[in-house]
Amino acid sequence: MKTVKIDGIEYQFDAMTAEQQILANHIVDLDRKLGSARFNVDQMQVGRNTFAQLFERALASEQK
Repeated sequence: MKTVKIDGIEYQFDAMTAEQQILANHIVDLDRKLGSARFNVDQMQVGRNTFAQLFERALASEQK
């Protein structure tokens, strides 16, 4: 039997009503998308910080 974990609680997917299954699928999908968005933000923040460091080095090398 397939289970779905929402907010730390496991639910038996096959025991749910059709409406509950649809809602559970939305929650699971949105949790996945939120995790992906956090991952993307982390990547972008590291990239931004790296470019800022490179920019600062480029400015410092002009002043020498």
